[in-house]
Amino acid sequence: MRARDKVAVSALRATLAALDNAEAVPVDGTELRGLALEASPVGAGATEVARRELSERDVVRVVHAEATERLDAAAQLTSPAHADRAGRLRAEAAVLLRFVDETARDY
Repeated sequence: MRARDKVAVSALRATLAALDNAEAVPVDGTELRGLALEASPVGAGATEVARRELSERDVVRVVHAEATERLDAAAQLTSPAHADRAGRLRAEAAVLLRFVDETARDY
């Protein structure tokens, strides 16, 4: 990928963040309530939990959802003043859909 391809870089960075969020384990707040300070976990890594491992299908779903989100947002930008932003969103979606299509061919 060319270093100057800002549209692709932007789409891929946001999608990598979405994948990182999808790997996060939900936190159950009820376990943390009422815990005395002196009984709380202490030390490096004491509150770390293993992240979820996404299957290839899960990754494809996240990438497709990111592309769909961009296309929906572009469809909402109907004003001529937002034409550049809508075009950028469509271009980002095209980058992501290209990866989804390549992966779908591998199935």
